[in-house]
Amino acid sequence: MTTILIVDDEYLIADVLSFALEDEGYLTVTAGSGQRALSILEREKPQLIITDYMMPGMNGIEFAEAVRAHKSLHSVPVLLMSGAQAHLGLARPDLFVQVFDKPFDIHMVVETVKSLLKPDEA
Repeated sequence: MTTILIVDDEYLIADVLSFALEDEGYLTVTAGSGQRALSILEREKPQLIITDYMMPGMNGIEFAEAVRAHKSLHSVPVLLMSGAQAHLGLARPDLFVQVFDKPFDIHMVVETVKSLLKPDEA
């Protein structure tokens, strides 16, 4: 089953994303910080990551840089979601395949995820 890692310190947002993606047949794992997400990357080996920008300890760009430096996960697609800092993510196409402004359209996020992952992996 395809695993998606959702990294957001706002648990309501993580839950909404998780429920919507699970309804589409994906397995989701959530983390409330970049540090926590890094600690579960090796165990979960997600096929896609959705991260917030503003989080405690490590922002979304720092987290994505750590993912890109990881030898077995450097090519995993990473989506960024941000309220006021989306422009910072847009300036880093080397890190993010897509950047969404908060508030986001959940249907657009789901469709983007589906387009990035092969249909037979869901």
